Amino acid sequence: MEREILDTKRKALKINLDPRIYGTFAEIGAGQEVSRNFFNAGAASGTVAKTMSAYDMTFSDAIYGAETNGRYVSQNRLLQMLDHEFGLLNERLSGEKYESRTFFAFADTVTTLNYKRTNEPHGWVGLRFQSEPGGLPNEIFFHVRLLDTDVNMQQRVLGIIGVNLLYAAFYHYQDPKLMVESLADNLTIGSVEIDLISVKGPAFPGVDNILLNLYMIMKDFSAAAIFDADAHPRQAKDLLYKKDIMILRTKYGQKSLPNFNLFNKATDQFKRTNKVEEGNLAVMIEVLLTDVLTDGQETPDDVDLETVAKRAQEMCDTGNIVIVSNFTRHNRLAKYLARCKPKSVGLATNINNLKFVFNSKNFTGENYSGQLLSYVNDMFNTNVRLFAYPFLDKKTNQVITTENMPVTPEAKPLFDFLLINGYITDIKDYSEDEVRTV
Repeated sequence: MEREILDTKRKALKINLDPRIYGTFAEIGAGQEVSRNFFNAGAASGTVAKTMSAYDMTFSDAIYGAETNGRYVSQNRLLQMLDHEFGLLNERLSGEKYESRTFFAFADTVTTLNYKRTNEPHGWVGLRFQSEPGGLPNEIFFHVRLLDTDVNMQQRVLGIIGVNLLYAAFYHYQDPKLMVESLADNLTIGSVEIDLISVKGPAFPGVDNILLNLYMIMKDFSAAAIFDADAHPRQAKDLLYKKDIMILRTKYGQKSLPNFNLFNKATDQFKRTNKVEEGNLAVMIEVLLTDVLTDGQETPDDVDLETVAKRAQEMCDTGNIVIVSNFTRHNRLAKYLARCKPKSVGLATNINNLKFVFNSKNFTGENYSGQLLSYVNDMFNTNVRLFAYPFLDKKTNQVITTENMPVTPEAKPLFDFLLINGYITDIKDYSEDEVRTV
């Protein structure tokens, strides 16, 4: 049975008429679009204790503390806002009148499209709330990319998603998947991307943030999720901006750990080739949501997300950054990373994957040459190099490298060009045992 999706005004009104729910709104960067929805719905005095918007940085610093890195649209600023506003609720609202209330503090810090259309509209949205009167606080926050090309539409999207967050927190918190899914209610497909979510608190016992972020990929909220070595979800640009990134691509169904000996050799080659400065290297392991290479972009519907989450945790435990994605092709990964504006990128992959791309029989449609050119352009138009693992063909007992890899005639000139100019290179100095364990 499909659930009923209330429109934004009905959601806001239901919250306003709920005598338990009471709190504050602090919004920076896109107007007071979330609180506006509650005022427009009517009966807002039952919900809204305070609204504010500290646009000026001096005022913002005086209220929430100074930002040492100068970034005001950030996770750190959002959490400072939630800390301050929720603390004031407990400090100032006490006594019999408030004993039956569950307090909340909503905050967002956002940059919408500027007048010259030269920025990347995005923001952080969060909520700290009690699930029972006097209870310990819970927390939900996420990062959004605003994809509409009109400022008014971006503001509208932010207002809707803020109402969705409050509604999901108070009425769907017992079902985390439904809670996440409902964040997109009443939003147009393609208007927003949610590429990170984090929840914690007594309302979410046993909730796995890795699993929750993977669910967002499956629901097409985003194409990838990134986790640091402690398995905390992170915003990609925060981790990767101006970094030299080295990535090992793996599939979630692999039975053993990756061959780190070969990966270390590839990383050393990457560091030498790109003259990577000490401390600027970001090493990542990718876990693909598919175990097969296809020429399509769809993620299978039958992926066991718990198995993927377990694999991602295992990779985090190796001390590396982990990205989980549905990028069946290298070029889709390269396009995603280009948004983070890294200094350079190296991809380590089994040469079997290259065999797939440079064989016209693996592509549907008549225009294979056009598809291949598009792939190469997406893949190598920024500073990207691909390091190929040698592959042992068990039928012939022959080690396959770029020198003897089968390539169809129409792809051969382009493949040779990429080899000559160093865009694709073999991993050097490997042993026979290392090849057999790939």
